[in-house]
Amino acid sequence: MTETCLAFHDLTLGYASRAAVHHLDGKVDKGSLTAVVGSNGSGKSTLLKGIAGVLKPMAGGIDRAGGVRIAYLPQQSELDRSFPARVVDLVSLGLWPRRGLLGRHTAQDRQAVKEALQAVGLAGFETRALDTLSGGQLQRALFARVLVQDADLILLDEPFNAIDARTVSDLVLLIKRWHGEGRTILVVVHDLDMVRQNFPETLLLARRKVAWGDTAETLRPENLLRARRFHEAWEDDAPWCEPEEHDHAHLHDPAKTGSERRAAE
Repeated sequence: MTETCLAFHDLTLGYASRAAVHHLDGKVDKGSLTAVVGSNGSGKSTLLKGIAGVLKPMAGGIDRAGGVRIAYLPQQSELDRSFPARVVDLVSLGLWPRRGLLGRHTAQDRQAVKEALQAVGLAGFETRALDTLSGGQLQRALFARVLVQDADLILLDEPFNAIDARTVSDLVLLIKRWHGEGRTILVVVHDLDMVRQNFPETLLLARRKVAWGDTAETLRPENLLRARRFHEAWEDDAPWCEPEEHDHAHLHDPAKTGSERRAAE
């Protein structure tokens, strides 16, 4: 019987009073590899932040399996590359859940960092400053930090954005290695061809769940069209929504524009 790593119960996530993910229900199986896809602003990054505990739910909740260690890699745009640090310092941050920020690193820890850098193709980069790295090299270093964390649940937010094709290929192989080791992985991805080729399961979001399951089924043209219509129906100043069973039909009708919904109201 398949075990559950994560379960979402009527989960709503957002910022201030604006919801970005609405009433999500479903579960993520242990050992699964799932792509999270959708248009910009569809709630993908927000969902990962909620799972990682960076955001608290506005409503509903997330159940995590007991003892699950989480590694969360945000988008590169959220990182301060001007911070005066070396590659080895960045990768060693993956040790802090076990050692604490001020804990002394053991010989075993240093070996783990060395092996992680070798695994991502950055052997010999230990003392390089972060601000001298290319986008692809920085992403490799960030993957090395995830490796050192030895997490059960890995959350990657747009890890392939603005990096070279060779790095993309190498990082996809690393993700598949993690999957083969039985880790649970969720990855925000924009390239649907990549998703079809490499991810067995997909969650399609448009601020709410449009489809979720087998990738080929989820990415059927009718689902993609439905997601686009849902996304276009939402407005940036959309009000707080009630749970779906209490909604008026026009609030979630993807065929209606914002002006049509206001007229209906």
